[in-house]
Amino acid sequence: MMTIKKFEFNMLPVNCYVLSDETKEAVIIDAGCYYTDEQQALKNYIESNGLTLKHLICTHLHFDHIFGNPFVLRTFGIKAEANPKDMPWMANIKQRISIFGLSTCDDPVPLGRELEEGDEVTFGTHTLKALAVPGHSPGSLAFYCEEEKVVFTGDALFAGSIGRADFIDGDESLLIRSVKEKLLTLPDETVVLTGHGEKTTIGNEKRFNIFLR
Repeated sequence: MMTIKKFEFNMLPVNCYVLSDETKEAVIIDAGCYYTDEQQALKNYIESNGLTLKHLICTHLHFDHIFGNPFVLRTFGIKAEANPKDMPWMANIKQRISIFGLSTCDDPVPLGRELEEGDEVTFGTHTLKALAVPGHSPGSLAFYCEEEKVVFTGDALFAGSIGRADFIDGDESLLIRSVKEKLLTLPDETVVLTGHGEKTTIGNEKRFNIFLR
């Protein structure tokens, strides 16, 4: 059985998830911890539960989802894994955060592994499958665990909404198509854990999400 710990970090804010199972192996999804106390909370959870971190994976490389990547590398020796199509966001992070009134952050660190559609991330007895859902960003990925009936959608799909697509490399029609083809085809009971806000289910979004009609 998989344990899912949700952190809501306060910069924008953003959801970060730590997944683990009975083997004590663990995965972080979207280490958006900008402040020192947030980084310490993430570290404390992993260490106090005796977890061994195996992967840091990113649903996409917008800065609010990767602020903590250098910290995770320094602390646990784990590099992030993500779709390389989002690399311009990481390479230009200091320029991009200035648009939101931020003046400083850690320098970005290279990816440890490039993820594409269909790639798998394994830890313990569990497997996450990468699903390409571009539109919010060119390299947006969702991570689906069929065994646990859960999908981590980043900023592609929210409860009652979808991600914004008004960035220079966003594409709303592509995003809607991606969500319909890759996410709404999952079983209705699949729990959707999002990059911001509260959880939902695929069935709820098929019935009630006005952006997907």
